[in-house]
Amino acid sequence: MSTYVFGHTTPDSDSIVGAHSLSYLKNQLGEDCIPTRQGEINPETAFILERFGFEKPMLKTNYAGENVYLIDFMESSQSPEDIAEATILGIVDHHKLGDLKTAGPLEMWVRPVGCSNTIVKQMFDYFGVEIPKDLAGMMMCAILSDTVIFKSPTCTKEDTKAVKELAEIAGIEDPKALGMEMFIVKSDVLNDTKEALVLRDFKDFNMGSEKIGVGQLEVVDLSVFDNMKEELFAAMQKIKDEAGRHTVLLLLTDIMQEGSQLLVLSNDNAKIETAFNVTLENNQIWLPKVMSRKKQIIPFLEGQF
Repeated sequence: MSTYVFGHTTPDSDSIVGAHSLSYLKNQLGEDCIPTRQGEINPETAFILERFGFEKPMLKTNYAGENVYLIDFMESSQSPEDIAEATILGIVDHHKLGDLKTAGPLEMWVRPVGCSNTIVKQMFDYFGVEIPKDLAGMMMCAILSDTVIFKSPTCTKEDTKAVKELAEIAGIEDPKALGMEMFIVKSDVLNDTKEALVLRDFKDFNMGSEKIGVGQLEVVDLSVFDNMKEELFAAMQKIKDEAGRHTVLLLLTDIMQEGSQLLVLSNDNAKIETAFNVTLENNQIWLPKVMSRKKQIIPFLEGQF
């Protein structure tokens, strides 16, 4: 019986590359693992897969009765609807503990680092398994993406160490230059619908009795959003209404200015203002030095909800 490896509902580069890298490692250790995904890939991830010659993992949304490994998440709100009917064999993640439950013990690799693929790299080292050249290149790119080329406050020495070692394996002399190529691709926001943009890197969180959705778009120049804010808010309203979310937030992150414009649609703006000690103007606010949803947004929201 095969085991499926997948990331969160709206996959990013870390979860897609992680499905490949963790599956490869497990297969080398004698397990029959298949990389899968819950949703469509974004332009940056497509760039990485093409650059290193990998196919998209198989799209799969039902896992009842299956054995699974989860990577880059452990929240029920980011899981397939039938996750309770699957057997979770293990979790590899760099986020806070989620609300998933298991019937038995499981393998857990959870570290306070900037990217799940940093942890997978540590697993390769622990088990003494060699990483193929092209897989190493993909894993390096995933870490550069999640750490915003080392600018994110989530970035650790373990992440920079992993990138250096993976770059050597992949034969890449200038990882940061490749990282900038990725972010230029990631900055293309003109060829998607506004709803697709909001959902490009979107995660739901259960906070108290409320569902909170937080999306993030990382670009090299924030001015690309100047003429589309109204349409983005309309898309956020649709996404908020269709699932009965209490709040939908969208972080527009400028990796060069190192800050984020926060767009807010909430049933209670006061909670958002209190969480970040700000006063919203037209349902938005500039947050200097805010780059990380995981470290600089979610903990403050949870304190309110």
